[in-house]
Amino acid sequence: MDFKVNTVHFTADDKLVDFIHGKVKKLELMFDDIVSSEVYLRLDKNSDKENKIAEVKILLPGNELFAKKQCKSFEEAADLAVRALKKQVEKHKAKVA
Repeated sequence: MDFKVNTVHFTADDKLVDFIHGKVKKLELMFDDIVSSEVYLRLDKNSDKENKIAEVKILLPGNELFAKKQCKSFEEAADLAVRALKKQVEKHKAKVA
């Protein structure tokens, strides 16, 4: 599976990228046909404490799944987005099987 992290207007440290990669990699254990994944990390401009946004997109053969979450930290946002994608993958597996 190809894995790409894109950050908007900042540079993510390796620890954050490794954390997100580990979370997304768990999706591959559920479903082997994941072609690639893209993660977008950005800061919302408002002064709210929950201004970290993580968008996760995974490509499957003939399908694309997407989740977007906004939280206090990138780790929390990525974790919640991957959880949402896990549910979507389970539904996709049920349709395909």
